[in-house]
Amino acid sequence: MKRAVVLLSGGLDSATVLAIAKSEGYDCYTISFDYGQRHRAELFASSLLSEQLGAVSHKVINIDLTAIGGSALTDSSIAVPHEHQEGIPVTYVPARNTVFMSIALGWAEVLEAEAIFVGVNAVDYSGYPDCRPEYIAAFEKMANLATRSGVEGHPLNIATPLIDLSKQDIIKRGIELGVDYSLTVSCYQADETGRACGECDSCRFRRQGFEQAGIKDPTRYQP
Repeated sequence: MKRAVVLLSGGLDSATVLAIAKSEGYDCYTISFDYGQRHRAELFASSLLSEQLGAVSHKVINIDLTAIGGSALTDSSIAVPHEHQEGIPVTYVPARNTVFMSIALGWAEVLEAEAIFVGVNAVDYSGYPDCRPEYIAAFEKMANLATRSGVEGHPLNIATPLIDLSKQDIIKRGIELGVDYSLTVSCYQADETGRACGECDSCRFRRQGFEQAGIKDPTRYQP
């Protein structure tokens, strides 16, 4: 069996990516990060999703990104905005995807995996620079220059199956593959039980996606 490392945040997109990787015949090894984010509900969700979708193994890596701050998700003094922001929003976490993918790259090399799957999206996204196709292409090039597997002729693929999909198309694909979206947590400021605020950008994109897909929204919202 071919192997893949799947970055699994516990949200809608990453759950769909895991289901896609499984459908393509990969043995999936999921990885999540406890990086000082506002809530831990997404980590609980990632564990449930990893088991429900049949991953071989699941790891949670501890990294304290609150030490550098600079984001509403890692600095409690910066409020999560309820209005859409133009440009790069304050919910962008500096270098987060680069840090996460670098650690996933290390595990992929240890596992002799063929691919890393990540749920970045360049359509319904919030303006994050590390979700763009050119960033992924640059990281893949770097990965195959920096690893033994790449140097020895076994290049690693950074797979981004959602990169060109709208949120409604992502949801439809996940439903086809049996993803239980009621288990996912996408909200930037969910409560301890995983209930969403319903007001942040992430909640807005998610709710619109279900509406446009014509599928009942299973998200649990705070009162």
